[in-house]
Parts: sequence; structure tokens; C-alpha cells
Amino acid sequence: MPLTVEDVDLFEGARGRLEAIAYRLLGSASEAEDAVQDTFLRWQATDVGRIEVPEAWLTKVLTNLCLNHLASARARRETYVGEWLPEPLLDGDPMLGPAATAEQRESVSYAVLTLMERLSPNERAVYVLREAFDYPHREIAEILDISEASSQQILHRAKKHIADGRARTEIDRAAARRIVEEFLAAATSGKTEPLVQLLTSDAIAIGDGGGKVPARAKAFEGALAVAKFMRGLFKPGPAKRALVGGSAGIHLATANGGPAVVAVVDGRVVGVMCLEITADGIAAFRNQVNPDKLERATGVWAAAEHGEPVFHAF
Repeated sequence: MPLTVEDVDLFEGARGRLEAIAYRLLGSASEAEDAVQDTFLRWQATDVGRIEVPEAWLTKVLTNLCLNHLASARARRETYVGEWLPEPLLDGDPMLGPAATAEQRESVSYAVLTLMERLSPNERAVYVLREAFDYPHREIAEILDISEASSQQILHRAKKHIADGRARTEIDRAAARRIVEEFLAAATSGKTEPLVQLLTSDAIAIGDGGGKVPARAKAFEGALAVAKFMRGLFKPGPAKRALVGGSAGIHLATANGGPAVVAVVDGRVVGVMCLEITADGIAAFRNQVNPDKLERATGVWAAAEHGEPVFHAF
């Protein structure tokens, strides 16, 4: 039977939560939107009046759609050109979802979204539903058609995998911003040594161009290699200006709750570099330059107020 206005309103009231779940599960805003739309189509085709707990029904349908998508996505990523990184979300994007607790903030951090690629689909689902949305194991078990004990065991494994990849403690936002400012000053100085001093000895730099923008196929590893790459990255040149369509304004920003550097040309976001900053220094640079993964960031950027760029690059 057709949906009533109340049925549509109920779904729209849940849309924000569903999108936030789907984004964490898929690492892609555009794919999250598609999964939520597919959930709506199933909602539309169902006798809503017979659903006792709509929130639980919607979450179960969405989660299983995302799990099916993850299975096919793994196969597609084997043929992806270069490194695959999640789609970054800038500060203020509603798809970031809840951020009241440390667990919620961590679950959407760019570093953890990257680490979640190591998890099995079920591990990822249990981790997201429990850590980010505080679903009890009983409900998670019903959503995934597993036992409650299995849900608890899966969460334990997932958290261990995440913890193994994040052995260091990150620092507070104000201190992180100061380090980003120091990094940009060092990166534009033309000297390597100031950059090396800001990095951990095992620092990495990863770029995702998706075959559409040049990006190294493998990560740079080690402080010296990363410092040389960063020095070259911020060195002006006509080829770089031609590649991005002009001189990019470089801004300090926040993406996925963490420090980021955003490059903007004529209002268009052409790069988001997420930094993982620890008490030992900058441990990782994850640079998203695939234009397909920056469309939403451009929209969010255009809707917000920004100061002048720190400088113009390229």
C-alpha cells in the first residue's frame, strides 16, 4: 500500500542517522546516499503498518545493503588505480553523525575509516553500530542474524584490529593546529630538515587520485622520504597550476574531526589532506585528490564561511 505522509516523515526523520551509519560502513558519502535511497525504496514497497519497530527495521535493511555493497566493493578495489582512501567529510557535514563521545568521534576519524578497510564486513558493522551508535549487542545480533555472544566476540576482534593500527595517542585539537601551521611553514621553506623534525620516524604519506589525478601508487614511508615528497608537493610550478586549474588557496580546516589542509581553486575543493598527529609528531598524511570523492566537500565548503587562505600554492 502507498506510503502516507506520516510514513515518509518517519523515514526522513531517520535519514540523518541512516546516512551516518552508511558512511561509516562504506567510507563513501555518495555510496552512503545510494544505500539510504535503496532503503527508502524497500520502505516504500513494504506494508509499513505491520512493522513494529521502524527504526530497527530501517537499520537492519540499511546495514545489510551496506554489507552486500562492501562485498562487491572489495572486488572493485582490487582493480582500483593506486591507493584507495575514504571520502573525507569537512567540519559541519551532517553525515559525520554523532560526536558526543570519544568512541563516536574515533569511529568517523579518517585514520580509523582507513583502518576499517582491514575489517571483515561483519566486524565493520558490529564496530560501527556498537561504538558509534551505541546499539546493544542484542539488537546488533538481530540486525546481522548472529548470536549475541558472536556480536561481542566480533566487536572484540574489530577493536583489536583498530587498536593495533593506532598504537600512539593523538594530541588535542589546539596543539594539532599549531603543528599543522608549523608543517605548512616548513613545507614551503624549501628545506627538508625542518619537515623531518615534525614527523615520526615511520611517517607515511598516501594519496588517492583514482586514476584521474596523478598520485603515487605506493605510500611514501619514513620521515626523510615523506619530507622530500611534501617539500616537492608544495613547490610552485606551471604544471601543477594547469593540473588543478589555477593557483590553489591552502586553508587549515577540520575533516572527519581531525586536522586537515584543504586546497581550493575558484571555490572548488581540489584536495583534502588529513593529518594524523600524535605526541611523537605527524604520523601520517592521507591526501584525497580524486575529484569524484571531493564533490560533497566542495558543496559543504561553499556553504560555510572561510577566512583568507594561509597561502597560495602551485
